[in-house]
Order: sequence, then structure tokens, then C-alpha cells
Amino acid sequence: MLEEATTSSLFHNNSLNEKSTKGQSSNNLLIMGTLHDSMNGDQCVNRRSTLWWLLSKVKLHDVRIVIAEVIGTFILIFSVFGIMGSMRLLGTQVGLTEYAITAGSSITLIGFTLGSISGAHVNPAVTFAFAVFGHFPWPKVPFYVSAQMLGSIVATYSGELVFGVKPELVMTVPVKGGVFAAFFAELIATFMVTFLAATLAKDAKSVGHLAPFAMGITIILAVLITGPVSGGSLNPARSLGPAILTWRFSYIWIYIFAPTAGAILGVLMVHALCTKQSDQSPSLSTTTSNSIT
Repeated sequence: MLEEATTSSLFHNNSLNEKSTKGQSSNNLLIMGTLHDSMNGDQCVNRRSTLWWLLSKVKLHDVRIVIAEVIGTFILIFSVFGIMGSMRLLGTQVGLTEYAITAGSSITLIGFTLGSISGAHVNPAVTFAFAVFGHFPWPKVPFYVSAQMLGSIVATYSGELVFGVKPELVMTVPVKGGVFAAFFAELIATFMVTFLAATLAKDAKSVGHLAPFAMGITIILAVLITGPVSGGSLNPARSLGPAILTWRFSYIWIYIFAPTAGAILGVLMVHALCTKQSDQSPSLSTTTSNSIT
């Protein structure tokens, strides 16, 4: 009887120990789960705090100018698709005159609507050229160029969907005279356009609110003289959008380096000829006369 009582007591103690151990394990798991949830909650709070901190550092004006550059470049490239699609619907091919007038008109529109917001660069070469001479802040260059590229790509995709025009038909490639002629045609034409833009920015009162008209007319001239040779791009974003969607980059270097070099030379020439005039650098990045294809 004593052995049975002892055995029963041992079993009872073991049972109590097991229950106690299970209770402790459950408590430990509960504590660990609570700590895990707390850590996840802290991480979420930290992430939200970081996100709000980043958003607080973004200025509304910076967002507006990026959106303006996207819209401006979109309008320019979409207009090119539009004239090609419209002429196809009419059963005719796009002529040089129609293409030039479309480019110039779109620049006039962009200048009037978006010039006061972002300067209406819509052209990486122009943005880079003004930054080289200190008339545009370097930290904003990546945002401008990215916005311009995004606008070009979206416009190329939209133009294909709306008008049924393949990006291959809108690509700019050397036409007559070969690579050498195309390179210098793009360089000289972009020089002409940027020379006017920088001059108008230096003396904004010379034409006042008519600056977008002056830029549009100059674009028409530049496209008319370069179209048969290089396709009349004058703008890396104009050529890169269709090239990216078709993944054809055979001659893209021409339409990146030639307009950029021409834009730099255009601003440089204004500096060389206007060294005695007072520096009005802020207007170079904000005036509507910066609207260039």
C-alpha cells in the first residue's frame, strides 16, 4: 500500500511538473509572439516615419516641375505620332513641311502652358547645357532628364495605341549624307535653337511673352533644314523613346551627343558675345524661352 501511494504521488508530481512545463512553454510562446508582433509594429512605425520624412523633404514645386516636364515631352512626341497617324488615315505620307510645323507648333504650345512652371526644357541636351554653365542646378538634372525620358516613352507607347503608328516609323536615323552629315546637321541645328533660347533668356524683355512663338518658328526652320539629312530630332529624348521601345540603338549615339554638343555651344556663344551684360542666370532656367525640342 505504501509503494502504491508513493507511486501515485510520483505520478501526480510528474503530472503537475508536465502541466507546469507546458504552462511555462505556452507563456514563453505567448511572450515571444507578443515581442515579435511588437517588433513588427515598431518596424512598420519606423517605415512609416521614414516615408513621411522623405515626403516632407519633397517640395511641392519640385513635384510640379517634374510633372510639367513629363507632360511637355509627352505632348511633343505624341504630336509627332499624331501627324503621322492623321496623314496615314488621309491616305498620304507625312511630308517634311507637316512634320516641321507640328514640331514647332507643339513647342509653342508647351512654352505658353508650361514655361512658367519648369522652363519647358523638354530636352535633356538643353537641361545639361544650362547646368554646365551654372544656369541650372545640377541636383535637379537627373529629375528633369528622367521626366523627359518618361514622357517620351509614354508618348511613344500611347501613340502606337491611339494611331497605330509603329515606333520604327518614328525613329530618327541618318537619311542622306551618312553618319557624318547627320551628326553635324543635328549639332548645328541644335546650336541655332539653343543660341536663340539662351539669348532670349539673357534679354527676356526683347520679345516678352512672344518667346514661345520665336522658339516655335526656329524649331520649324531647324527641322526643315535637318529633316532630309538626320530626321530632324534635335532632342535626345525625342530619339530615345522610340529606340527604347523598339530596342534599336544603331545610330542613337548621334542623337545623344550631337544635340548635347550643339546645345553647349549655343549657350557658350551667348556667354562669349554677352560678357559685358549683367548676369541674369535665374531667367535661363525659368523663362518660357527655354522651350526646345
